[in-house]
Formats: sequence, C-alpha cells, structure tokens
Amino acid sequence: MATKAVTDDSFEADVLKASGPVLVDFWAEWCGPCKQIGPALEDIAADPSGNITIAKVNIDENPIAPSKYGVRGIPTLLIFRDGEEISRKVGAMVKSKIEEWISETVQTESASLRSISGQNTGGGCLCVGRHVKTARQFISNRLRT
Repeated sequence: MATKAVTDDSFEADVLKASGPVLVDFWAEWCGPCKQIGPALEDIAADPSGNITIAKVNIDENPIAPSKYGVRGIPTLLIFRDGEEISRKVGAMVKSKIEEWISETVQTESASLRSISGQNTGGGCLCVGRHVKTARQFISNRLRT
C-alpha cells in the first residue's frame, strides 16, 4: 500500500478513527529533509508485512492539523493509535531508524496494554477494561519521559 495523503478535512477519519496505528508525516514541498525521508516512508508503506498506515499531511495546504498537534518543525512524525498520539519524532531519520521507532512504539504500547489489562499476568482485568483510552494515555505519557 502506498502512503495516504491526508487533509485537514479527512484527518479525523483517516488518522483518529483508523482501525490500527497510523504514522503521520507532517511535511512540505520545499522541505529538504522531508524529501529525504519520503522514499523511506514509501518503502515502509509498501511493505505487505507492515502493521502501520503511513499518512502524509502537507502543512502548506493543511494548516489546522499541524497547529492542533503543535508541529513547530518539519518533518515531524507522529504515531497515533485509537485517536491518541503515542509517539513523536522531529527531523529526518534513515529508514532503519524509522522502522526501529515504529516497531518499538507499536510493540511497547501493545505489550504494556496487555500487561495492564491482566492478559500477560493471568489475572483478571485490573479495572481498566472500560478505561483503555485512559490507560493508553497513561502509557503514552510514561513512554515519552
């Protein structure tokens, strides 16, 4: 699958309501580092074994989403899951580092959620069954520090 062009109008449906994790690349046509990582993101998006959607938001054509998420420099890469930002990187990276970041972010959050809900411990739900979104926010904040 190729990268997906996302607009301010489609951001909620394409990113926040997506069924799996989404990496959003905030970029601009005039940005050298953005052009540098573009092919790596295309390769990652085309990988059939990939477990993440790659979305691209042109900040010149779509100023609302970058403003809402505090994008101050580009390229800025954000990973979302279930409508929440779970990780952020600013600046160009080589493909292997992007893949490593995706893998660590998506796997770490999934493992943490399973552990909190008792799936790894053999115990019952630790009273977060109804509060998974809150648990994800807690984990996301812990991962950022």
